[in-house]
Amino acid sequence: MTNIIKISEKELAQFFNELKIITTFSESIWILAYTLTLVLVVTTGVLVIVWLERKISAGVQQRIGPEYAGPLGIIQSLADGIKLLLKEDIIPAGSNVWLFTIGPAIVVIPVFLTYLVIPFGQNIILANLNIGVFFWIAISSVVPLGLLMSGYGSNNKYSFLGGLRAAAQSISYEIPLALCVLSISLLSGSLSTVDIVEIQSKYGFLSWNVWRQPIGFIVFLISSLAECERLPFDLPEAEEELVAGYQTEYSGIKFALFYVGSYLNLLISSLFVTILYLGGWKSSIPFVENFIQNISINYGINESFDVLKPVLDIFTTLSKSYLFLFISILTRRTLPRVRIDQLLDLGWKFLLPIALGNLLLTASFQILSIN
Repeated sequence: MTNIIKISEKELAQFFNELKIITTFSESIWILAYTLTLVLVVTTGVLVIVWLERKISAGVQQRIGPEYAGPLGIIQSLADGIKLLLKEDIIPAGSNVWLFTIGPAIVVIPVFLTYLVIPFGQNIILANLNIGVFFWIAISSVVPLGLLMSGYGSNNKYSFLGGLRAAAQSISYEIPLALCVLSISLLSGSLSTVDIVEIQSKYGFLSWNVWRQPIGFIVFLISSLAECERLPFDLPEAEEELVAGYQTEYSGIKFALFYVGSYLNLLISSLFVTILYLGGWKSSIPFVENFIQNISINYGINESFDVLKPVLDIFTTLSKSYLFLFISILTRRTLPRVRIDQLLDLGWKFLLPIALGNLLLTASFQILSIN
């Protein structure tokens, strides 16, 4: 028996060695540190988004909003998270325990994995894949499975209907979203998120893809709001049923995971709007980066510029991203919720043909320019 175990261990080690997965201990520590840093930063970003949404919504509706938990109520989101973490985890009688438990994890984990291909700066990216945007589309298509599993595993008809609505909505708007991404990839000649940003850096904001793809930009914005289940597209939560869709039977940390996944998805959508259409970390003023770099070299402060440049890149990326977040929050407080038939009509009868036409026009212009 021991010989069989030793042989299997050797074969397994050889298999991993062929796949080049074996790393040194220090490399493993750095990988773990990078991963934990990404999770902490992204989770902090979610808390900031929740606080911003409450304050902006209060300003729109002439209210005060959270103000007692910390300065300006900034700790209110953290307090809500701790409260949900400490609440009792209730599993309904007659439910499928495995599906009920795994569903929220399948909703959240793919969204976390998507942050691997997000470039916050020139070299501030965990995985610069040649198929970065395709990786995002492929990973995000797993989320509807988690929604269906959550609704079906709850042993509740309202939850199951909410899961079906959420899956139908997600699938309907993933197709126009993918077609818009394909149009950007055709213009850029690459699927890498870093390459797409670099190609938009020639003439500052004049070379952004938003000017070359205005139709695709509008379709992408609408599809992103629908993918994130934001108003006016939050159909999984139906007011006429007075239930929260697939989340009805959830409590505690599992209930919190759905909201974390929703806000993570909103943040990832805003980052991809920045990367695909708004020039990413590049400055909007033409030639400003070269000008600052020349000054730093002439005055002997090149090392300071090398230290400040990553900070400026991250600040530029996040400021553009939070502009989209501001628009999505205003949309939530100004537009009424649509019906399910209106939602599907908009996705299949309007956005899909428009996105297809935009892709065909982009491909035609690219062929003509090559010829």
